[in-house]
Amino acid sequence: MRNVLLFIRRYHTFLLFLLLQILSWWFLASFNRFHEARFLTAAQEVTGSINSRYDRVEDFFQLRAENERVHQLNDSLLQLLPANTLLVDTQQIEKEEITLDSVKRLRRYVYRPATVIYNTVNEEKNYFQIDRGSAQGIRENMAVLNSDGSAVGVIVFVSPNFAQAMSLLHVQQRVNAALKKTGDFGTLEWDGAHPDRLILKGIPKSLFLKIGDTVVTSTYSFNFPPGKMLGTVSALSTDKRTNFHVIEVKPAANFRNLQQVFVVENLQMDEQVNLNREARKRIEDPKNRKP
Repeated sequence: MRNVLLFIRRYHTFLLFLLLQILSWWFLASFNRFHEARFLTAAQEVTGSINSRYDRVEDFFQLRAENERVHQLNDSLLQLLPANTLLVDTQQIEKEEITLDSVKRLRRYVYRPATVIYNTVNEEKNYFQIDRGSAQGIRENMAVLNSDGSAVGVIVFVSPNFAQAMSLLHVQQRVNAALKKTGDFGTLEWDGAHPDRLILKGIPKSLFLKIGDTVVTSTYSFNFPPGKMLGTVSALSTDKRTNFHVIEVKPAANFRNLQQVFVVENLQMDEQVNLNREARKRIEDPKNRKP
């Protein structure tokens, strides 16, 4: 307290001047409309700037929660897409029937939200891990989509509460892909060279292509829903030894920043895979061939 009194005594002249100056500004702003308007405008600018900066800081700390809310909303909307269902066949055993636009359909794809907790992009065999496992309905061979709906990988190993996915940036990954504008299909793979470049093979030279053409998941894929974004054509060349294009594709997903994803279950996948396996076994096994 003594130091405060000594400070006031030492600088009392300056403090009195400052007090009178503030008082004069208050009189000027209170009894003069022009100066009052200018004062209020300046004060509003200052407080608005402070509030704006505070709001940005607050938004930054709430961004994760907001992303999770948006991701859950997207999950609800994705479940209602007509592409996830089939028209009900009266001769088919109904598993889960839903109504869309007054038409009964049989659900085929189910989406489950998840968060990426581990990811690599700089190796030849890249994986990412999510915080959902068998306890949450995740199984091997399920497709994984980014938050924007683009394809990013396939589940290859599952524990009770976590799952490991093989990224599209894996030299052993093969995805059935198609050109959106023509429907011609091929195989999308990665050569291990650069995380911003995939290779589309199996497209004939007779097909006219241009930079920017869209590449999507094919209808022939067992795990990926058809029509999901894979990327866009970024470079074209021809292989003189074959009748096919060599097509470079820029991935739609940013693999360096995978955060929120969807795990997609094809409810008819087991039936499709078993049918394909049994058909091949019956036809290709010499013991089953008829004379």
